[in-house]
Amino acid sequence: MMALSAQAVNNVGFAGAFCTTVAFVPQLVRVLKLRSAREISLGTFLLFSIGVFLWLLYGIYSGSKPVIASNAVTLGLSVSILYLKMRYGRASLEEEL
Repeated sequence: MMALSAQAVNNVGFAGAFCTTVAFVPQLVRVLKLRSAREISLGTFLLFSIGVFLWLLYGIYSGSKPVIASNAVTLGLSVSILYLKMRYGRASLEEEL
C-alpha cells in the first residue's frame, strides 16, 4: 500500500466525513417539508445520536480534526431529526413505545 502524507490522510478523512454527514441533509429536508417523521425510527436515531456523540468525544480526545468536524455537524443534524420526530411524530411515537 502506498504511504500517504499526514495531510493526504486528513483530506481522505474530510472527504469521507463530508459524504457521510451530508447524507442526512435530504432526510432532514424531507421531514421539514412533509412535517412528518412517522417513518423515522426513534430508537435508531437515538442510538445513532449517542454513537455520534461518542465519536465526537473520541475525536476531541484524539485530536482528529476530520472526526471532530464531521461528528459535530452530524450530531447537529441527527439531534434536529430527533427533535422533529418528537414534534411531528407524537402519534407515531406512541405507537413505537
